[in-house]
Amino acid sequence: MESNERPRTLSQYKRFQTNDEGRKTFSSIDQIKTEASIERIYDRYEQLAALDATLPKLLRGDHARYLQLSLERLSTAYESLDSSRPWMVYWILNAASILNLRFPHELLDRVVDFLVKCRGKDGGFGGGPGQDPHLATTYAAVNSLCIIGTDRALSAIDRPSLKRFMWSVRESNGAFRMHVGGEVDVRGAYCAISAAKLCSFTPEDEQRLFEGTSGWIAECQTYEGGFGGAPDLEAHGGYSFCAAAALMLLGGENRCDLKALLRWTVNRQMAYEGGFQGRTNKLVDGCYSFWQGALVPIVQGLIARAEGNQSIMNVSLFNRYALQEYVLICCQRPNGGLIDKPGKPADLYHTCYTLSGLAVAQHCETHSPPLVLGDERNEVLPTHPVHNIPPKAALDAYRYFLELDQPGSASEENHCNGKSADPMDACSENESDRQTSSSHMSSEDSSSNYTSSRASEY
Repeated sequence: MESNERPRTLSQYKRFQTNDEGRKTFSSIDQIKTEASIERIYDRYEQLAALDATLPKLLRGDHARYLQLSLERLSTAYESLDSSRPWMVYWILNAASILNLRFPHELLDRVVDFLVKCRGKDGGFGGGPGQDPHLATTYAAVNSLCIIGTDRALSAIDRPSLKRFMWSVRESNGAFRMHVGGEVDVRGAYCAISAAKLCSFTPEDEQRLFEGTSGWIAECQTYEGGFGGAPDLEAHGGYSFCAAAALMLLGGENRCDLKALLRWTVNRQMAYEGGFQGRTNKLVDGCYSFWQGALVPIVQGLIARAEGNQSIMNVSLFNRYALQEYVLICCQRPNGGLIDKPGKPADLYHTCYTLSGLAVAQHCETHSPPLVLGDERNEVLPTHPVHNIPPKAALDAYRYFLELDQPGSASEENHCNGKSADPMDACSENESDRQTSSSHMSSEDSSSNYTSSRASEY
């Protein structure tokens, strides 16, 4: 089915620029300044596009080189992220997979070796070798190993100790601390649930580990409709994604006001800029292309599941062309990497999540052909909207760990994974959620447009 959506006439959208009605605030001043910088870029783009019908262009080769160099050796500017090194690995690998960039096997083997060094003796993954395990870096490490997807990578996930670590940060009400003695927020619940699903924890393990979790997540919903990091905190795009994605995997959506969440989410898309903001009265930011962009189809999926009406998924509820315009016209650096907003430097975090948002914008209507702004060469590969890894990588991880649980399979001790004797269909509710999560997945990805052969010390 052909989409009725069309690219915007950007000059006409100037009527949506902010009018502070003569009452300036710090927020309105920043908003007007940001819109002015974007207006200059959009005006220039329209002039160039009149001369070159192939615009806008995804600078695929520049971004690929940026990611390749970053995986091999980071600059000293990243020293402050020493406790987030699995995150940087994940941001690089996921962005590369969206661009269909393939790294040499030798380089990926070194990445696996590094992540094994980050694995804590008591379970989970820390931010670097010898650092305490943390749910956020555990999520990043598990996602990274699933993206690599080899037996060597997947066997690096030690399921028995991973479960022990999750129990050590679980609260009695079903909430999760980010690390032992650390803060409690909805990120912890999402990171734990996502990793547990990718590693195919048994329904019995899930039921015990996440008892009360969906109820606690529901308590984080605010009067606006979005979710805060914990009960009584401000609604925020990243936390709202974590909450909704966790409910998609775990169930419990009937506890929340899903229509209020959907209304809050779609209203975070900026009328002129085309990208998303993270909170009410905040500025546009490239990373929310994913956090909010993926949240829209996830909430649609939750409503469809709650109401038993899959037709709700038949149309996207945000302007997919507008989001692609913001990403492709305003967020690309000419020498590679993507950014928060004009005037900001490129970094790995925004490169990953801005490209992830681009993938969601193009592929979120899975029953229809991709909706690609500009030349067809701007198409990127889809990402799983809940896990944010390649759909096939998620499916392969599910199957890998399920096969280890089958009678007669090799012992998990030899694979560094936790064995369970129970079949996955022992709990119909969890199996239903697992199938719902898997329903977002796409078929085998197309052939690579950019194949890297460079490798040096990681």
